[in-house]
Amino acid sequence: MTVQPSADQYAEFNKEQFPAEHPAVKGGKVGVLLVNLGTPDATDYWSMRRYLREFLSDKRVIEWPRAIWYPILYGIVLMTRPGKSGKAYDEIWNKEKNESPLRTITRNQSDKLAEMLGTDDGKVLVDWAMRYGQPSIPDRLKGLKDAGCDRILVFPLYPQYSATTTATVNDVVCKTLLEMRWQPAIRTVPPYYDDPVYVTALSKSVERHLEGLDFVPDVVLTSYHGIPQSYFKRGDPYHCHCMKTTRLMRDVLGWSKDKLQLTFQSRFGPEEWLQPYTDKTVEQLAKDGVKNIAVMNPGFVSDCLETLEEIAGEVGEIFEENGGENFSHIPCLNDSDLGMDVIAHIVRRELGGWI
Repeated sequence: MTVQPSADQYAEFNKEQFPAEHPAVKGGKVGVLLVNLGTPDATDYWSMRRYLREFLSDKRVIEWPRAIWYPILYGIVLMTRPGKSGKAYDEIWNKEKNESPLRTITRNQSDKLAEMLGTDDGKVLVDWAMRYGQPSIPDRLKGLKDAGCDRILVFPLYPQYSATTTATVNDVVCKTLLEMRWQPAIRTVPPYYDDPVYVTALSKSVERHLEGLDFVPDVVLTSYHGIPQSYFKRGDPYHCHCMKTTRLMRDVLGWSKDKLQLTFQSRFGPEEWLQPYTDKTVEQLAKDGVKNIAVMNPGFVSDCLETLEEIAGEVGEIFEENGGENFSHIPCLNDSDLGMDVIAHIVRRELGGWI
């Protein structure tokens, strides 16, 4: 078996093999880069516009021809949506740190993962980045390379694969490598929607949360971020991955399809998206006489605008306005013990042979 030289061995090699004027060569370290979706830097109009422009300009996210989409994006969406989105972000903003919850949680996940993995005498470095916004993937990849990481594991924090999420992270990673003369070896974490550790963690988080409620939900929804139907019909496996995650959760919890249901949220634009829709389902449940529900978001590794403002806020109001009585949002795994066990488990598995 080949043993990777340590950073100290690299330094000693430099002294022995390179001429005195040769620049120092750093190496022998392994990097882990956690990548989440993204976050604006602030809630003001221009910060939101900058973030939304980067996000909605991604061809993986909006697949319409540029000639059709850009006039809509720049002529309508970026004129009106930053103000509305800024107000929504302001409702969930981490005022103490002056940042979004997504940034706070992702940083915490990175810090805790570093503690769980250990440094292996300085050989393992853990960092985090955002696909949209800051810190950027190129900056953090280059930072790990400059620190001596000649092997880097990139972890897109999406349990279920979609071209709109996982693939666009990998796109940026590969584009960054194109600009590097001396590239590190790269691995990317595959989707883990059916990993037993992940499914068990989700199920335990549900049980823990329900134990703390003063009511018993008649229905629990697993609400996933939606994608347009057209993406699914072109071969995106996301829908199937979501379906399997929920099915496996039913098996672990011992619940029926009526008790643990699947829905999709956060649709945007005029296209039909994956159904059933979360908001419409909650409205109908309330009208049908269901009085107690809870909603969780298995596809989100960290709580964010779509979980805290859209689900815990808007969807909860929809339920109550249509006759529902008790509503609860089940937090994402975040940087909890359950959540960190999942992340550490996946990372250790994917680092096999490197550490």
